[in-house]
Amino acid sequence: MSLPQTDKLFFDQTGMDRALVERLVGRALVGADDGELFLEYNQSESMVWDDGKLKSASFNTTQGFGLRAVAGETVGYAHAVDLSEAAIKRAAETVQAVRGGYAGTLALPPQGTNRHLYDDTNPLPSKSFEDKVQLLQAIDAYIRSRDPRVHQVSVSLGATWQAVQIIGAGGWRAADIRPLVRLHVAVVARQGDRMESGACGGGGRLDYARYFDPAQWGRMADEALRKALVNLDAIDSPAGEMTVVLGPGWPAVMLHEAVGHGLEGDFNRKKTSAFSGLMGQQIAAQGVTIVDDGAMDKRRGSLTIDDEGTPSQCTTLIEDGVLVRYMQDRLNARLMGVKSTGNGRRESFACQPYPRMTNTVMRNGSHSKDEIIASVKKGIYAADFGGGQVDITSGKFVFSATEAYEIGNGKIGRPIKGASLVGTGFEALKHMTMIGNDCELDGGVGTCGKNGQSVPVGIGQPTVRLEQMTVGGAAVG
Repeated sequence: MSLPQTDKLFFDQTGMDRALVERLVGRALVGADDGELFLEYNQSESMVWDDGKLKSASFNTTQGFGLRAVAGETVGYAHAVDLSEAAIKRAAETVQAVRGGYAGTLALPPQGTNRHLYDDTNPLPSKSFEDKVQLLQAIDAYIRSRDPRVHQVSVSLGATWQAVQIIGAGGWRAADIRPLVRLHVAVVARQGDRMESGACGGGGRLDYARYFDPAQWGRMADEALRKALVNLDAIDSPAGEMTVVLGPGWPAVMLHEAVGHGLEGDFNRKKTSAFSGLMGQQIAAQGVTIVDDGAMDKRRGSLTIDDEGTPSQCTTLIEDGVLVRYMQDRLNARLMGVKSTGNGRRESFACQPYPRMTNTVMRNGSHSKDEIIASVKKGIYAADFGGGQVDITSGKFVFSATEAYEIGNGKIGRPIKGASLVGTGFEALKHMTMIGNDCELDGGVGTCGKNGQSVPVGIGQPTVRLEQMTVGGAAVG
Protein backbone atom coordinates (compact mmCIF):
# COMPACT_ATOMS: atom_id res chain seq x y z
CA MET A 1 0.00 0.00 0.00
CA SER A 2 1.33 3.46 -0.93
CA LEU A 3 -0.45 5.43 1.81
CA PRO A 4 2.54 5.60 4.20
CA GLN A 5 4.87 6.80 1.43
CA THR A 6 2.43 9.43 0.16
CA ASP A 7 1.65 10.59 3.72
CA LYS A 8 5.29 11.65 3.97
CA LEU A 9 4.98 13.76 0.83
CA PHE A 10 1.61 15.33 1.49
CA PHE A 11 1.53 15.68 5.26
CA ASP A 12 4.92 15.18 6.93
CA GLN A 13 6.78 17.43 4.46
CA THR A 14 4.06 20.07 4.10
CA GLY A 15 3.07 20.24 7.77
CA MET A 16 -0.61 19.74 6.94
CA ASP A 17 -2.75 17.99 9.55
CA ARG A 18 -4.35 14.96 7.92
CA ALA A 19 -7.37 14.87 10.23
CA LEU A 20 -8.11 18.54 9.51
CA VAL A 21 -7.79 18.00 5.76
CA GLU A 22 -10.20 15.06 5.97
CA ARG A 23 -12.72 17.23 7.84
CA LEU A 24 -12.42 19.96 5.19
CA VAL A 25 -13.10 17.42 2.46
CA GLY A 26 -16.06 16.04 4.35
CA ARG A 27 -17.60 19.49 4.76
CA ALA A 28 -17.03 20.30 1.09
CA LEU A 29 -18.99 17.21 0.06
CA VAL A 30 -22.04 17.61 2.33
CA GLY A 31 -25.11 17.35 0.09
CA ALA A 32 -23.06 16.32 -2.94
CA ASP A 33 -23.38 13.12 -4.93
CA ASP A 34 -19.65 12.54 -5.23
CA GLY A 35 -16.27 14.19 -5.06
CA GLU A 36 -12.73 13.89 -3.74
CA LEU A 37 -9.51 15.65 -2.93
CA PHE A 38 -6.75 14.67 -5.34
CA LEU A 39 -3.21 15.27 -4.06
CA GLU A 40 -0.28 14.98 -6.46
CA TYR A 41 3.51 15.17 -6.39
CA ASN A 42 5.28 14.75 -9.71
CA GLN A 43 8.91 14.66 -10.85
CA SER A 44 9.70 14.54 -14.55
CA GLU A 45 12.69 14.79 -16.83
CA SER A 46 13.34 14.65 -20.54
CA MET A 47 16.31 15.00 -22.85
CA VAL A 48 16.65 15.04 -26.61
CA TRP A 49 19.73 14.19 -28.67
CA ASP A 50 19.44 15.60 -32.17
CA ASP A 51 21.78 16.49 -35.01
CA GLY A 52 24.76 15.01 -33.20
CA LYS A 53 24.41 16.86 -29.92
CA LEU A 54 22.29 17.20 -26.79
CA LYS A 55 19.54 19.54 -27.98
CA SER A 56 17.55 19.92 -24.77
CA ALA A 57 17.38 18.66 -21.19
CA SER A 58 14.80 19.49 -18.55
CA PHE A 59 13.82 18.53 -15.03
CA ASN A 60 10.62 19.58 -13.34
CA THR A 61 8.91 19.09 -9.97
CA THR A 62 5.24 19.96 -9.45
CA GLN A 63 2.81 19.45 -6.62
CA GLY A 64 -0.70 20.52 -5.86
CA PHE A 65 -4.28 19.45 -5.25
CA GLY A 66 -7.63 19.40 -7.00
CA LEU A 67 -10.90 19.37 -5.03
CA ARG A 68 -14.10 18.30 -6.74
CA ALA A 69 -17.76 18.28 -5.68
CA VAL A 70 -20.36 16.68 -7.96
CA ALA A 71 -24.08 17.49 -7.75
CA GLY A 72 -26.11 15.75 -10.42
CA GLU A 73 -24.30 16.60 -13.65
CA THR A 74 -22.80 19.78 -12.22
CA VAL A 75 -19.16 19.78 -11.15
CA GLY A 76 -17.41 22.26 -8.92
CA TYR A 77 -13.64 22.08 -9.23
CA ALA A 78 -10.84 24.08 -7.65
CA HIS A 79 -7.09 23.46 -7.70
CA ALA A 80 -3.89 25.04 -6.44
CA VAL A 81 -0.16 24.44 -6.23
CA ASP A 82 -0.24 25.46 -2.56
CA LEU A 83 -0.45 22.35 -0.39
CA SER A 84 -1.83 23.95 2.77
CA GLU A 85 -4.96 23.68 4.88
CA ALA A 86 -5.82 27.32 4.09
CA ALA A 87 -5.73 26.68 0.34
CA ILE A 88 -7.87 23.54 0.69
CA LYS A 89 -10.34 25.46 2.84
CA ARG A 90 -10.69 28.17 0.16
CA ALA A 91 -11.15 25.47 -2.46
CA ALA A 92 -13.85 23.82 -0.34
CA GLU A 93 -15.77 27.08 -0.14
CA THR A 94 -15.57 27.40 -3.91
CA VAL A 95 -16.79 23.92 -4.84
CA GLN A 96 -19.65 24.07 -2.32
CA ALA A 97 -21.26 26.75 -4.49
CA VAL A 98 -22.31 24.20 -7.13
CA ARG A 99 -24.68 22.49 -4.72
CA GLY A 100 -27.07 25.41 -4.16
CA GLY A 101 -30.17 23.81 -2.68
CA TYR A 102 -29.17 20.40 -3.99
CA ALA A 103 -29.24 17.56 -1.45
CA GLY A 104 -27.65 14.55 -3.07
CA THR A 105 -26.88 11.11 -1.75
CA LEU A 106 -23.13 10.74 -1.48
CA ALA A 107 -21.89 7.76 -3.48
CA LEU A 108 -20.07 4.97 -1.69
CA PRO A 109 -16.27 5.07 -1.99
CA PRO A 110 -14.49 2.72 -4.41
CA GLN A 111 -13.58 -0.74 -3.18
CA GLY A 112 -9.96 -0.94 -2.01
CA THR A 113 -7.18 -3.07 -3.45
CA ASN A 114 -3.85 -4.43 -2.20
CA ARG A 115 -2.71 -5.21 -5.74
CA HIS A 116 0.43 -3.57 -7.15
CA LEU A 117 1.02 -3.53 -10.91
CA TYR A 118 4.41 -1.77 -10.71
CA ASP A 119 7.10 -0.82 -8.20
CA ASP A 120 7.24 2.45 -6.26
CA THR A 121 10.85 3.05 -7.30
CA ASN A 122 11.63 6.49 -8.70
CA PRO A 123 13.42 5.97 -12.05
CA LEU A 124 14.86 9.49 -12.30
CA PRO A 125 17.82 9.10 -9.89
CA SER A 126 18.53 5.49 -10.92
CA LYS A 127 20.99 6.72 -13.57
CA SER A 128 23.25 9.76 -13.54
CA PHE A 129 22.83 12.62 -15.98
CA GLU A 130 26.15 11.64 -17.56
CA ASP A 131 24.96 8.05 -18.03
CA LYS A 132 21.79 9.27 -19.76
CA VAL A 133 23.68 11.52 -22.14
CA GLN A 134 26.13 8.72 -22.91
CA LEU A 135 23.20 6.44 -23.77
CA LEU A 136 21.79 8.94 -26.26
CA GLN A 137 25.22 9.45 -27.77
CA ALA A 138 25.82 5.70 -28.05
CA ILE A 139 22.53 5.16 -29.87
CA ASP A 140 23.34 7.97 -32.30
CA ALA A 141 26.81 6.59 -33.01
CA TYR A 142 25.50 3.03 -33.42
CA ILE A 143 22.88 4.01 -35.99
CA ARG A 144 25.28 6.15 -38.00
CA SER A 145 27.74 3.26 -38.13
CA ARG A 146 25.12 0.91 -39.55
CA ASP A 147 24.52 2.57 -42.92
CA PRO A 148 26.06 5.50 -44.84
CA ARG A 149 22.59 6.67 -45.88
CA VAL A 150 21.77 7.78 -42.33
CA HIS A 151 21.21 11.53 -42.55
CA GLN A 152 19.84 12.41 -39.12
CA VAL A 153 19.25 10.68 -35.79
CA SER A 154 17.00 11.92 -33.01
CA VAL A 155 16.80 10.12 -29.66
CA SER A 156 14.64 11.16 -26.72
CA LEU A 157 14.65 9.79 -23.17
CA GLY A 158 12.24 10.70 -20.42
CA ALA A 159 10.72 9.60 -17.13
CA THR A 160 8.13 10.65 -14.57
CA TRP A 161 7.47 9.65 -10.99
CA GLN A 162 3.96 10.52 -9.87
CA ALA A 163 2.64 10.06 -6.33
CA VAL A 164 -1.08 10.58 -5.73
CA GLN A 165 -3.40 10.35 -2.77
CA ILE A 166 -7.17 10.56 -3.03
CA ILE A 167 -9.31 11.50 -0.02
CA GLY A 168 -13.08 11.18 0.05
CA ALA A 169 -15.79 11.89 2.60
CA GLY A 170 -15.63 10.00 5.88
CA GLY A 171 -11.85 9.69 5.82
CA TRP A 172 -11.75 7.26 2.89
CA ARG A 173 -8.29 7.30 1.28
CA ALA A 174 -6.39 5.61 -1.54
CA ALA A 175 -2.92 6.17 -2.94
CA ASP A 176 -0.68 5.17 -5.81
CA ILE A 177 2.93 5.75 -6.86
CA ARG A 178 3.46 5.56 -10.62
CA PRO A 179 6.84 5.37 -12.36
CA LEU A 180 7.00 5.80 -16.14
CA VAL A 181 9.90 5.77 -18.61
CA ARG A 182 10.11 6.21 -22.38
CA LEU A 183 12.85 5.90 -25.01
CA HIS A 184 12.20 6.92 -28.61
CA VAL A 185 14.48 6.66 -31.66
CA ALA A 186 13.86 8.39 -35.00
CA VAL A 187 16.03 8.09 -38.12
CA VAL A 188 16.08 10.01 -41.39
CA ALA A 189 17.81 8.22 -44.28
CA ARG A 190 18.90 9.96 -47.46
CA GLN A 191 19.54 8.56 -50.92
CA GLY A 192 20.25 11.18 -53.54
CA ASP A 193 17.62 13.89 -53.19
CA ARG A 194 15.17 11.60 -51.42
CA MET A 195 14.81 11.46 -47.65
CA GLU A 196 12.58 9.11 -45.65
CA SER A 197 12.09 8.46 -41.93
CA GLY A 198 11.52 5.61 -39.53
CA ALA A 199 10.96 5.45 -35.79
CA CYS A 200 10.72 2.99 -32.91
CA GLY A 201 10.16 3.47 -29.19
CA GLY A 202 9.51 1.71 -25.93
CA GLY A 203 8.52 2.37 -22.36
CA GLY A 204 6.42 1.37 -19.40
CA ARG A 205 5.95 1.64 -15.66
CA LEU A 206 9.44 0.53 -14.67
CA ASP A 207 12.91 1.98 -14.16
CA TYR A 208 15.58 2.90 -16.70
CA ALA A 209 17.55 -0.38 -16.49
CA ARG A 210 15.71 -2.12 -19.35
CA TYR A 211 16.46 0.65 -21.82
CA PHE A 212 20.13 0.95 -20.88
CA ASP A 213 20.61 -2.67 -21.99
CA PRO A 214 22.44 -2.57 -25.39
CA ALA A 215 20.40 -5.54 -26.59
CA GLN A 216 17.19 -3.59 -25.96
CA TRP A 217 18.13 -0.19 -27.35
CA GLY A 218 20.04 -1.84 -30.20
CA ARG A 219 16.88 -3.64 -31.30
CA MET A 220 14.95 -0.35 -31.26
CA ALA A 221 17.69 1.44 -33.19
CA ASP A 222 17.82 -1.32 -35.80
CA GLU A 223 14.05 -1.20 -36.23
CA ALA A 224 13.95 2.59 -36.68
CA LEU A 225 16.73 2.37 -39.28
CA ARG A 226 15.07 -0.55 -41.07
CA LYS A 227 11.83 1.43 -41.49
CA ALA A 228 13.67 4.45 -42.88
CA LEU A 229 15.56 2.32 -45.41
CA VAL A 230 12.40 0.46 -46.45
CA ASN A 231 10.70 3.79 -47.16
CA LEU A 232 13.59 4.87 -49.39
CA ASP A 233 12.50 2.14 -51.81
CA ALA A 234 8.76 2.80 -51.49
CA ILE A 235 6.62 3.57 -54.54
CA ASP A 236 3.44 5.66 -54.56
CA SER A 237 0.48 3.99 -52.91
CA PRO A 238 -2.46 2.87 -55.03
CA ALA A 239 -5.81 4.48 -54.30
CA GLY A 240 -9.35 3.18 -54.29
CA GLU A 241 -11.49 0.52 -52.60
CA MET A 242 -9.47 -2.54 -51.67
CA THR A 243 -8.66 -5.15 -49.04
CA VAL A 244 -6.42 -3.90 -46.26
CA VAL A 245 -4.43 -6.01 -43.81
CA LEU A 246 -3.37 -4.31 -40.59
CA GLY A 247 -0.24 -5.59 -38.89
CA PRO A 248 -0.08 -6.54 -35.21
CA GLY A 249 0.78 -4.09 -32.42
CA TRP A 250 0.90 -0.35 -33.11
CA PRO A 251 -1.66 -0.35 -35.99
CA ALA A 252 -4.21 -0.72 -33.17
CA VAL A 253 -3.92 3.08 -32.91
CA MET A 254 -6.73 3.08 -35.48
CA LEU A 255 -8.78 0.91 -33.14
CA HIS A 256 -7.99 3.26 -30.24
CA GLU A 257 -9.08 6.38 -32.10
CA ALA A 258 -11.87 5.18 -34.37
CA VAL A 259 -13.54 2.81 -31.89
CA GLY A 260 -12.12 3.30 -28.38
CA HIS A 261 -13.05 6.95 -27.89
CA GLY A 262 -16.55 6.22 -29.10
CA LEU A 263 -16.94 3.65 -26.29
CA GLU A 264 -16.14 6.09 -23.46
CA GLY A 265 -19.05 6.67 -21.10
CA ASP A 266 -19.40 10.45 -21.32
CA PHE A 267 -19.87 10.49 -25.10
CA ASN A 268 -22.53 7.78 -24.82
CA ARG A 269 -24.37 9.34 -21.88
CA LYS A 270 -24.62 12.56 -23.87
CA LYS A 271 -25.48 10.56 -27.02
CA THR A 272 -22.72 12.21 -29.03
CA SER A 273 -20.96 8.96 -29.94
CA ALA A 274 -21.63 6.98 -33.08
CA PHE A 275 -22.06 3.97 -30.74
CA SER A 276 -24.75 5.57 -28.52
CA GLY A 277 -27.82 3.43 -27.86
CA LEU A 278 -26.33 0.27 -29.35
CA MET A 279 -25.65 -1.69 -26.15
CA GLY A 280 -26.27 -5.39 -26.72
CA GLN A 281 -26.26 -5.05 -30.50
CA GLN A 282 -23.93 -6.62 -33.07
CA ILE A 283 -21.68 -3.73 -34.07
CA ALA A 284 -18.68 -5.72 -35.34
CA ALA A 285 -17.99 -8.91 -37.24
CA GLN A 286 -18.21 -12.15 -35.29
CA GLY A 287 -14.91 -13.00 -33.66
CA VAL A 288 -14.08 -9.38 -32.82
CA THR A 289 -13.44 -9.02 -29.09
CA ILE A 290 -11.99 -5.78 -27.73
CA VAL A 291 -11.03 -5.07 -24.12
CA ASP A 292 -9.65 -2.15 -22.17
CA ASP A 293 -7.25 -3.60 -19.62
CA GLY A 294 -5.75 -1.25 -17.06
CA ALA A 295 -4.48 -4.15 -14.93
CA MET A 296 -1.58 -5.30 -17.12
CA ASP A 297 1.73 -5.61 -15.31
CA LYS A 298 4.06 -2.59 -15.83
CA ARG A 299 2.37 -1.45 -19.04
CA ARG A 300 2.37 2.23 -20.01
CA GLY A 301 -1.40 2.60 -19.76
CA SER A 302 -1.80 0.54 -16.57
CA LEU A 303 -3.01 1.91 -13.24
CA THR A 304 -3.25 0.18 -9.89
CA ILE A 305 -6.09 2.62 -9.16
CA ASP A 306 -7.52 5.28 -11.44
CA ASP A 307 -7.54 8.97 -10.55
CA GLU A 308 -10.76 8.60 -8.57
CA GLY A 309 -9.40 5.71 -6.48
CA THR A 310 -11.22 2.90 -8.30
CA PRO A 311 -9.06 -0.20 -8.93
CA SER A 312 -8.39 -0.73 -12.62
CA GLN A 313 -9.72 -3.84 -14.31
CA CYS A 314 -10.02 -5.64 -17.61
CA THR A 315 -13.26 -4.40 -19.18
CA THR A 316 -14.68 -6.24 -22.17
CA LEU A 317 -16.14 -3.63 -24.52
CA ILE A 318 -17.04 -5.73 -27.56
CA GLU A 319 -17.47 -9.49 -27.25
CA ASP A 320 -17.70 -11.63 -30.37
CA GLY A 321 -18.89 -8.53 -32.22
CA VAL A 322 -21.52 -7.48 -29.64
CA LEU A 323 -21.25 -4.20 -27.71
CA VAL A 324 -21.37 -5.20 -24.04
CA ARG A 325 -19.96 -2.28 -22.03
CA TYR A 326 -18.64 1.28 -22.09
CA MET A 327 -15.63 2.61 -20.19
CA GLN A 328 -16.80 4.56 -17.15
CA ASP A 329 -15.65 7.03 -14.54
CA ARG A 330 -17.72 7.53 -11.38
CA LEU A 331 -19.79 10.49 -12.57
CA ASN A 332 -20.96 9.01 -15.85
CA ALA A 333 -21.39 5.53 -14.36
CA ARG A 334 -23.71 6.92 -11.65
CA LEU A 335 -25.78 8.88 -14.17
CA MET A 336 -26.07 5.83 -16.44
CA GLY A 337 -26.94 3.46 -13.59
CA VAL A 338 -23.85 1.27 -13.86
CA LYS A 339 -20.54 0.82 -12.01
CA SER A 340 -17.27 2.59 -12.69
CA THR A 341 -14.84 0.46 -14.68
CA GLY A 342 -11.78 2.20 -13.22
CA ASN A 343 -11.32 4.48 -16.24
CA GLY A 344 -11.55 7.85 -14.45
CA ARG A 345 -8.32 9.60 -15.51
CA ARG A 346 -6.83 13.09 -15.41
CA GLU A 347 -3.58 14.60 -16.64
CA SER A 348 -2.77 16.28 -13.33
CA PHE A 349 -4.23 17.80 -10.17
CA ALA A 350 -5.27 20.82 -12.25
CA CYS A 351 -7.69 18.70 -14.31
CA GLN A 352 -11.04 17.04 -13.76
CA PRO A 353 -11.25 13.29 -14.37
CA TYR A 354 -13.02 11.88 -17.43
CA PRO A 355 -13.55 8.34 -18.73
CA ARG A 356 -10.37 7.51 -20.64
CA MET A 357 -8.77 4.41 -22.14
CA THR A 358 -5.86 2.56 -20.48
CA ASN A 359 -4.55 -0.38 -22.57
CA THR A 360 -7.02 -1.09 -25.39
CA VAL A 361 -6.50 -4.45 -27.07
CA MET A 362 -8.19 -6.66 -29.65
CA ARG A 363 -8.07 -10.33 -28.66
CA ASN A 364 -6.60 -13.06 -30.84
CA GLY A 365 -8.49 -14.87 -33.54
CA SER A 366 -7.66 -18.19 -35.17
CA HIS A 367 -5.74 -17.30 -38.34
CA SER A 368 -1.99 -17.05 -38.87
CA LYS A 369 -0.51 -13.94 -40.47
CA ASP A 370 0.67 -15.98 -43.46
CA GLU A 371 -2.82 -17.37 -43.93
CA ILE A 372 -4.33 -13.88 -43.89
CA ILE A 373 -1.82 -12.48 -46.40
CA ALA A 374 -2.28 -15.50 -48.66
CA SER A 375 -6.05 -14.86 -48.76
CA VAL A 376 -5.64 -11.41 -50.38
CA LYS A 377 -5.57 -11.23 -54.18
CA LYS A 378 -4.98 -7.48 -54.30
CA GLY A 379 -4.62 -5.01 -51.46
CA ILE A 380 -2.16 -3.41 -49.07
CA TYR A 381 -0.47 -4.45 -45.84
CA ALA A 382 -0.23 -1.58 -43.32
CA ALA A 383 2.54 -2.46 -40.87
CA ASP A 384 2.81 0.87 -39.05
CA PHE A 385 0.82 4.07 -38.61
CA GLY A 386 1.54 7.70 -37.92
CA GLY A 387 -1.09 10.30 -37.15
CA GLY A 388 -4.80 10.31 -37.80
CA GLN A 389 -8.01 12.28 -37.39
CA VAL A 390 -11.33 11.03 -36.02
CA ASP A 391 -14.80 12.54 -35.60
CA ILE A 392 -16.31 10.90 -32.50
CA THR A 393 -19.89 11.80 -33.43
CA SER A 394 -19.83 10.29 -36.92
CA GLY A 395 -17.00 7.80 -36.40
CA LYS A 396 -15.26 8.96 -39.59
CA PHE A 397 -11.46 8.64 -39.61
CA VAL A 398 -8.37 9.21 -41.73
CA PHE A 399 -5.08 7.50 -40.84
CA SER A 400 -1.68 7.66 -42.52
CA ALA A 401 0.46 4.54 -42.87
CA THR A 402 4.17 5.09 -42.22
CA GLU A 403 5.15 1.58 -43.36
CA ALA A 404 3.04 -0.27 -45.89
CA TYR A 405 3.35 -2.77 -48.74
CA GLU A 406 1.47 -3.98 -51.79
CA ILE A 407 -0.21 -7.37 -51.58
CA GLY A 408 -0.57 -9.24 -54.85
CA ASN A 409 -1.79 -12.81 -55.32
CA GLY A 410 -1.32 -13.62 -51.65
CA LYS A 411 2.21 -12.26 -51.29
CA ILE A 412 3.66 -9.08 -49.79
CA GLY A 413 5.27 -7.02 -52.52
CA ARG A 414 6.92 -3.63 -52.86
CA PRO A 415 6.84 -1.02 -50.09
CA ILE A 416 4.50 1.90 -50.74
CA LYS A 417 4.32 5.45 -49.42
CA GLY A 418 1.53 7.98 -49.03
CA ALA A 419 -1.16 5.45 -48.12
CA SER A 420 -4.02 6.73 -45.99
CA LEU A 421 -7.00 4.76 -44.75
CA VAL A 422 -10.39 6.45 -44.88
CA GLY A 423 -13.57 5.11 -43.29
CA THR A 424 -15.70 4.92 -40.17
CA GLY A 425 -15.38 2.86 -37.02
CA PHE A 426 -18.56 0.99 -37.93
CA GLU A 427 -17.27 0.04 -41.35
CA ALA A 428 -13.92 -1.07 -40.00
CA LEU A 429 -15.49 -3.28 -37.32
CA LYS A 430 -17.92 -4.96 -39.70
CA HIS A 431 -15.32 -5.54 -42.42
CA MET A 432 -12.95 -7.52 -40.18
CA THR A 433 -13.23 -10.88 -41.91
CA MET A 434 -10.06 -12.56 -40.62
CA ILE A 435 -8.39 -12.05 -37.23
CA GLY A 436 -4.89 -13.29 -36.55
CA ASN A 437 -3.51 -15.32 -33.67
CA ASP A 438 -0.42 -13.10 -33.25
CA CYS A 439 -1.61 -10.30 -30.92
CA GLU A 440 1.16 -7.85 -30.01
CA LEU A 441 1.17 -4.87 -27.67
CA ASP A 442 2.75 -1.60 -28.75
CA GLY A 443 6.24 -0.76 -27.50
CA GLY A 444 4.96 1.59 -24.81
CA VAL A 445 5.03 5.10 -26.26
CA GLY A 446 1.35 6.01 -26.72
CA THR A 447 -0.24 9.22 -25.44
CA CYS A 448 -3.94 10.00 -25.73
CA GLY A 449 -5.51 13.44 -25.88
CA LYS A 450 -9.03 14.38 -24.80
CA ASN A 451 -10.58 17.63 -23.55
CA GLY A 452 -7.16 19.24 -23.62
CA GLN A 453 -5.62 16.58 -21.38
CA SER A 454 -2.95 14.01 -22.26
CA VAL A 455 -2.47 10.65 -20.52
CA PRO A 456 -0.25 7.62 -21.25
CA VAL A 457 -2.01 4.69 -22.92
CA GLY A 458 -1.28 1.31 -24.47
CA ILE A 459 -2.73 -0.46 -27.51
CA GLY A 460 -2.50 -3.86 -29.15
CA GLN A 461 -4.00 -6.19 -31.73
CA PRO A 462 -3.25 -9.20 -33.93
CA THR A 463 -3.01 -9.10 -37.72
CA VAL A 464 -6.46 -8.19 -39.10
CA ARG A 465 -7.96 -8.40 -42.58
CA LEU A 466 -10.39 -5.60 -43.48
CA GLU A 467 -12.41 -6.76 -46.46
CA GLN A 468 -13.10 -3.35 -47.97
CA MET A 469 -11.61 0.02 -47.18
CA THR A 470 -10.99 3.28 -48.99
CA VAL A 471 -7.28 3.84 -49.50
CA GLY A 472 -6.08 7.29 -50.41
CA GLY A 473 -2.80 7.44 -52.33
CA ALA A 474 -0.95 9.03 -55.20
CA ALA A 475 -1.71 6.33 -57.77
CA VAL A 476 -5.06 5.05 -59.00
CA GLY A 477 -5.65 1.43 -58.02
